[in-house]
Amino acid sequence: MCHTVRSVSIDSENYPESLRNINDRPIIFYYKGFLNALVPDKCLAVVGSRRMTIYGRRVTEKVVYEVASRGITIVSGFMYGIDATSHKAALSAGGRTVAIMPCGINRVHPAYQRDLYQEILDSGGLIISEYPGNEQPQLWTYPRRNRIVAGLCKATLIVEAAISSGSLITANLAKEFGRKTLAVPGPITSTTSAGTNELIKSGAILIRNSQDILSVYGLGYEDLPIFEVKNNILSTLSREPMCLNELCEALGFSVAELGSKITVLLLSGQIVEEGGRYYVN
Repeated sequence: MCHTVRSVSIDSENYPESLRNINDRPIIFYYKGFLNALVPDKCLAVVGSRRMTIYGRRVTEKVVYEVASRGITIVSGFMYGIDATSHKAALSAGGRTVAIMPCGINRVHPAYQRDLYQEILDSGGLIISEYPGNEQPQLWTYPRRNRIVAGLCKATLIVEAAISSGSLITANLAKEFGRKTLAVPGPITSTTSAGTNELIKSGAILIRNSQDILSVYGLGYEDLPIFEVKNNILSTLSREPMCLNELCEALGFSVAELGSKITVLLLSGQIVEEGGRYYVN
């Protein structure tokens, strides 16, 4: 699917208010996709190390999947590592995600993530850059775009970051803009978690699970509409059959919370049960 490049200037009524109120806001930015992905007070920035550990990947996949499935739009910087993992986890949950690029709006960077770029757009997401055409990224454009990542969002989550990590720039910008800073703790022996642990020591909100994030947005598991729960069950089972306990773990619900939804889907014939596992019919 082809997506037209559009632009929004600061004097436009379509310019996001969350971005309008930050220091050094872009006078104009370019975008592809759906600007309505930027729902006020429902955007979460997720940033972290490009050299993520297995721990970092697992944490990102789990918490981003769970918050994205509850209607929170995930905003990140499209680089490999935590950025790309967060975009993919949001897409896997059937949620929306926004990529802020450090290059021209027509350039895919890194180029090998072209499929991810297209999937973001085709799923109702958004690609943003303050640079036109095919401009190459520069060393200074990476930290520069961080102000847009933090500025668009009510909160910024840092999953893994070394002491000198660029992710800490985003965290500091979020604090400067009066937004919530969230951080996932890591092993004290890990240099990759040294920055996040320091953020927590300095007052960032410690994140243990997705509910800690949802509470920042005034949401809980019970706030996910029933039809969205059903859609997430069907989407998850379409990838692979699961037993009830596996499905609960994948979606972050208790057996009691999912039981009635499973019954409705069984009675309607949308799923079937065989050998203790559920299948999409």
